[in-house]
Amino acid sequence: MFDEEIINAVVTLLDLCKAKKLTVTTAESCTGGLVAAAISEISGSSVVLDRGFVTYSNEAKQEMLGVTPATIDVYGAVSKECAEEMAKGALAHAQVDLAVSITGIAGPTGAVPGKPIGLVYFCAAARSGRTIAHDRKFGDIGRSQVRRASVLQALAMLTELADKEEPHPPAGTS
Repeated sequence: MFDEEIINAVVTLLDLCKAKKLTVTTAESCTGGLVAAAISEISGSSVVLDRGFVTYSNEAKQEMLGVTPATIDVYGAVSKECAEEMAKGALAHAQVDLAVSITGIAGPTGAVPGKPIGLVYFCAAARSGRTIAHDRKFGDIGRSQVRRASVLQALAMLTELADKEEPHPPAGTS
């Protein structure tokens, strides 16, 4: 289902998270759950992946992740601010160490002035307080390719964040 590049990125993330005993959640809009699906493609991923939030509508972003209506009204659902609130909301609604969010315009429709097809915002957040935020302008490369590139970007950001996190001690130790 997923190509070799995505599978390799998932395996790298899973190996790192397993070694550090880190858990993950996703908050996805334009990818519709593809990051969580890619992670769950690998047997044993349940040690790392706790859940995924697919929040395609503005209402879902608000209800499931706590994105404020003001953020959507002022900045739009496709914005750095919304991506940050999505990632922090995912952390607030799951007992995990890391979260990644994705919100963007995969196309071929949906572009508005200043927000072209292929614009995607990402935020990876850790319970420790670290965050990484990026926007990518993939261009009008086709809906599937924007979504694929977004999955790879999200996996890379989770891996980068996991690499910076301290390992959890084994159970029963302090």
